[in-house]
Amino acid sequence: MRYVALLRGINVGGRNLVAMSELRDAFEAAGYEAVRTYIQSGNVLFDADGPRDSLESSLEAMLGQQLGRPLVVVLRSHQQLRNVVRNAPDGFGSQPDRFHSDVVFLKSPLTSRRAMRAVELRDGVDHAWPGTGVIYFARLSERLTQSRMSRIVGTPEYQRMTIRSWNTTTKLLHLLER
Repeated sequence: MRYVALLRGINVGGRNLVAMSELRDAFEAAGYEAVRTYIQSGNVLFDADGPRDSLESSLEAMLGQQLGRPLVVVLRSHQQLRNVVRNAPDGFGSQPDRFHSDVVFLKSPLTSRRAMRAVELRDGVDHAWPGTGVIYFARLSERLTQSRMSRIVGTPEYQRMTIRSWNTTTKLLHLLER
């Protein structure tokens, strides 16, 4: 089975630095196959056998041991990521000059219904839609500084989220399909 591990909060603003080569080495040492990383924000594509249910926590334990610090992993199978892209709201991500479009990936047991309660929207700037295991979030580019997306950072729910741009999300799917 093919997966993407989305690591939360690494290499952001010069904090929690982790080299992608370290991530690849850790995954390979743990026996995962076809390990690849994509950009510096902690996206690891790999193949694994066994039950998906325990894989996320196994990865967190392995990375904590290998890298010496706790990391939050949000795991999606190839099919789950395909569904995230396929089930996006109509037109989502299709106007990159007009909107900054992001996918907020949710770590179970956080649901999109509960996460949406933590999302503040500014009329005329922000738009958000719940999905299965995600929130789709678009911000009007010309009023980006007025967006309330950053307010989600101060919520308890934020600890169970990781955010990827729409471009990164679709690129990860493309890489999984190779």
